[in-house]
Amino acid sequence: MAIEFIDQDYSRYSAENHAVWKLLYERRIAELEAQASRAYLDGLRTLEIYADRVPQLSDINARLGPVTGWTSRAVPGYIPADDFFACLARREFPTTIGVRPREQLDYLPEPDIFHDVFGHIPMHANREFGDFLQAYGEAALHCGGEPRLTELQRLFWFTVEFGLIREEGRLRLYGSGLISSPGEGKHCLESPAVERVDFDLERVIAQDFEIDHYQPLLFVIDSYEQLFAALGEYRRRLLH
Repeated sequence: MAIEFIDQDYSRYSAENHAVWKLLYERRIAELEAQASRAYLDGLRTLEIYADRVPQLSDINARLGPVTGWTSRAVPGYIPADDFFACLARREFPTTIGVRPREQLDYLPEPDIFHDVFGHIPMHANREFGDFLQAYGEAALHCGGEPRLTELQRLFWFTVEFGLIREEGRLRLYGSGLISSPGEGKHCLESPAVERVDFDLERVIAQDFEIDHYQPLLFVIDSYEQLFAALGEYRRRLLH
């Protein structure tokens, strides 16, 4: 079944949509200057994602494509896992384009454009991270089903969504779930209730997670090349 990509009809965004985007952006960006990884902040500037309006994917893609070959493709919501992996393998990121309601600023059970564009897309301007994400999609497409699929879902969760990186002696955020969450972004760096351990592929793929509360355990990488190398080792394992 073909993936259902859609057009981002920019005329449908209301003044309230733009106001919610601006509120979310401004509330988060001041903290991210001290919390986020250099790759994320550089990507945000490269793609010129700002507070004044909901971003247009066509503008983002015009800046992102020449840098890493990634593009953002609008989708109506969740897509099947195999379609998602196929998109990543082609350096395409399925992107939700709706804006969350003002009553759900702090928590939304499904992704929206703030999580997908503000949280994910700036990292795609980093060559090493982009290569890792594409290789992840290729590995997931050819993993052969369970239990490997579960292992790869855990890897995605603890890196792309909830990853920490060590930079210049400090822990910083690169996972989109942490980037887009004011509460958990601060909590994961400061709370004594969070266990922060060095990234180890075997431990990551064996680690269960729950989605309905702040994460009590997070993994710390030293570089995005480390992720790519670990995935390369995992892919070699799939071939034997």
